[in-house]
Amino acid sequence: MASQAPAHEEDSMDSFLDTFKSQKYKGGFNEATWEEEFDKIPMFMKKAPSEIDPEKNPDLACIQSLLFEGKSPEEQAKIYKDEGNDHFKEKEYKKAIAAYTEGLRKQCSNPDLNAILYTNRAAAEFYLGNYRSALNDVIAARKQKQDHLKAIVRGALCHLELKNFTEAIVWCDEGLRISSKEKKLLETRTKADRLRRAEQRDARKATVKAKQEQSQREALLQAIKDRNIKLIQQTCSEEEEVASDGITGLSLDELSSGNATAAKVYLDQKKNLHWPVLFLYPEYRQTDFVSAFHENSRFIDHLIMMFAEDLPPWDVERKYLPNELELYFEDEERAELHQVDVERSLLEVLQHRRYFVKAGTPTFLILVKHSPFCAQYFADKKVHRTA
Repeated sequence: MASQAPAHEEDSMDSFLDTFKSQKYKGGFNEATWEEEFDKIPMFMKKAPSEIDPEKNPDLACIQSLLFEGKSPEEQAKIYKDEGNDHFKEKEYKKAIAAYTEGLRKQCSNPDLNAILYTNRAAAEFYLGNYRSALNDVIAARKQKQDHLKAIVRGALCHLELKNFTEAIVWCDEGLRISSKEKKLLETRTKADRLRRAEQRDARKATVKAKQEQSQREALLQAIKDRNIKLIQQTCSEEEEVASDGITGLSLDELSSGNATAAKVYLDQKKNLHWPVLFLYPEYRQTDFVSAFHENSRFIDHLIMMFAEDLPPWDVERKYLPNELELYFEDEERAELHQVDVERSLLEVLQHRRYFVKAGTPTFLILVKHSPFCAQYFADKKVHRTA
């Protein structure tokens, strides 16, 4: 006959069970977040962290230490390799890199395994676009195993992405000596060879273009020199002034204008110069720009074209008529104005002993003759009435 528990023990158990009727258990999961909390338990985790911090995950660190306990560096490295492969299959490349790196830190003595770890990490780096890091890894892999074909394939692909086409071909050739029918190497070599040929072709074109531009530059500068036209740089001082005998030291960029169109003086097939010319209207603070003023064109022809039909909207008094206008250029060094005969050509004016083309753009002032503004404008300036 079974013995019965003493009455006092039964009373204690009943008392303990009664507490659950009035007091809710506080150690249970939250109804709204139970799945997240459940996933934090090492035995039920769907995915482990890529790096285990013993302070943040002491239980997981303990399980991991048990997993590696008594295992050699090679066995531990293999575990990390397999873990990295699992991450790689899930396209979690950063986690894969972390796992392969941990495997390499074990410094096992198996060169084949180390070569695989380096090559696999290179593959993960490659898919993240870190081609230089991937290349460094396959180079390290080949130090472990020189004929590791996957490392060679990956290295060829890295060189291809880095536009090192010659190096990509060299790596492909090395791999094809190991496996002559390796499809990826054959495809990569064909592509690298095609891109290298295109690169070489573009380089030859660039060289020819550079020579042509240099020839054009020299011809242009020589044409300016032959015409005794003087140039001055935008911010040069008196000592930096460039006269006709020193003009060959200028570059084409220094002959470009400062206007929005970036027009430049050029020499046409008939050996005529065309200049970008800027006209200033100080009375109204307005400007006009002619992008290609033929050196043999007269100023009056341009003035007629600019003002004969459609007067500018800012000329509310309708006084800017071709026959009522005067043209001047400024000698900044002497603070003087020189009047320009509008019947003269641009070339004749540019050859004036006191005219200097600044920043590659001849500039002229246009004023209405005998106007009050004109008299006021000339009040504190020395004016030469002929040019």
